[in-house]
Amino acid sequence: MSVRRVHVVGIGAGDPRHLTLQAVDALREVDVFLVADKEADGSRDARGLLEARTAVLAAHLPPGSYQVVRVPDPPRGDGERRDPAGRAAYLEGVRAWHRARTQRYAEVLDGLDPGLVVGFLVWGDPAFYDSTIRVVDAVAERVRVPLDVRVVPGISAFQALAAAQGTVLHEVGEPVHVTTGRRLVQEWRAARAGGVELGRVVVMLDGGLACRELVGEAPDLTIWWGACLGLPQQELRSGRLADVVDEIARVRARIRAEHGWVMDVYALG
Repeated sequence: MSVRRVHVVGIGAGDPRHLTLQAVDALREVDVFLVADKEADGSRDARGLLEARTAVLAAHLPPGSYQVVRVPDPPRGDGERRDPAGRAAYLEGVRAWHRARTQRYAEVLDGLDPGLVVGFLVWGDPAFYDSTIRVVDAVAERVRVPLDVRVVPGISAFQALAAAQGTVLHEVGEPVHVTTGRRLVQEWRAARAGGVELGRVVVMLDGGLACRELVGEAPDLTIWWGACLGLPQQELRSGRLADVVDEIARVRARIRAEHGWVMDVYALG
């Protein structure tokens, strides 16, 4: 019985040079890349992210050696609101989105020649705040041809941030806490109330800069922030949270307005 090889490849924070040699080798084996197409609303954000992915491929693969199939991505519905008070609704919204995405990928795979190698491109590293592996595992249960899934790690956004800022993400012997903007404030306050030492806190997926809510009670926190790491439009800021958070918000908004999308990450300590 034939088996289809599938590569899930971490492509770093945006710079084509972030790819490891292992990742480039995996890309060269792929015949068809499946890319979630979020352009149903015609947003510049979606177009920019798609262009960034295709730029990574163009940097490492000869023209005509691969195909990109854009798979319409289902809407996220209630899950996209990420309301801390409605965690159950948020989780169910994400699960429904994953189920719909799984079905669409399975339909596309079943329409491809079984001998074709398929690839999925993952921003950063597939192990951090990305569900491609979960979705591919679910796809494997639905498709006619069994999948041989291989995962290639990539440079995560917080690794790229630490390098760009020239800092270490932990003090000697201390922990690092990685979380999302949706959870930052409640986790930070709960830790302080319980006398727990989180160490430096790395915050991902925070389009609203939740750290603003900490200015009143922890203005002397240091923030190390970076956007579009490794790309020409990269911006870095660091300093006392109360002093730089407004500037960070302005810079973030400018990048989004100029380029149609922005990905950023920051650390607090």
